[in-house]
Amino acid sequence: MIQVLFNTFLQFFLSIGDYVTMILDSFKDSFRKFPEWALIREQLFSIGVMSLGVVAITGMSTGVVLAAQSIYQLSSKGLAGITGVMVAKSMITELGPVLTAFMVTGRVGASICAELGTMKVTEQIDAIKSMAVNPNSYLIAPRLLAGIIMVPLLTIFSIMMGIAGGYLLSTFFFHLSAASYFNPMPFHITYFDLLTGFVKSFTFGLLLTTISCYKGMKTKGGAEGVGKATTASVVISYVSILISDFLLTIALNSLHLKIKFDWYI
Repeated sequence: MIQVLFNTFLQFFLSIGDYVTMILDSFKDSFRKFPEWALIREQLFSIGVMSLGVVAITGMSTGVVLAAQSIYQLSSKGLAGITGVMVAKSMITELGPVLTAFMVTGRVGASICAELGTMKVTEQIDAIKSMAVNPNSYLIAPRLLAGIIMVPLLTIFSIMMGIAGGYLLSTFFFHLSAASYFNPMPFHITYFDLLTGFVKSFTFGLLLTTISCYKGMKTKGGAEGVGKATTASVVISYVSILISDFLLTIALNSLHLKIKFDWYI
């Protein structure tokens, strides 16, 4: 039993090391020889443009639900005027980055893993290596660069759709004035909130693309292996996003409080 646990932990840490090495090699290869623009453009379109629909639906529905819950809970206490602030803060710092990353993982991450996994089991990647083409530069780097560019942009779009959805529900269904919805935002939404949303979305984009690429490149076992790798990549990406979201929230807010405390001193 102890030997099994030891082997499991050893395999886990070896996988982490292999994963980190792949990320570093991909960045290194990108700086050494920048990937072709055609490859990056294709991934930008696949990850970004093709995800606009699902991100718009997710962002707007989340904003609508947040606005409804805020008004139902706060109107009896005379605080319905802060509905806009609650929707915007929640979307910017938490729900926008996380839900966007979830949608992109389900739509794009699974596709990346399945595509690379199929290439791996059909020995297409070995053929690429035999032609003296670096798989990191040709396959991974374009997806990595597109992911860390497009996920933050999709997050901004999701946040805008969430705020717009909350506004439409608040004004047309609950008859809250536009001024009551938007005017408190500049006083309560800070640059730190915007920074938090950006850092989270950038980190989530890096995680979901690299995990999907790693699981795809390590696929074995034919068609069944591709299916297992794809499922594992989505699950691992979701768990990694949730864990990193918690860690980033604690780290960023602790750093922010420390800076404010040092500033006052």
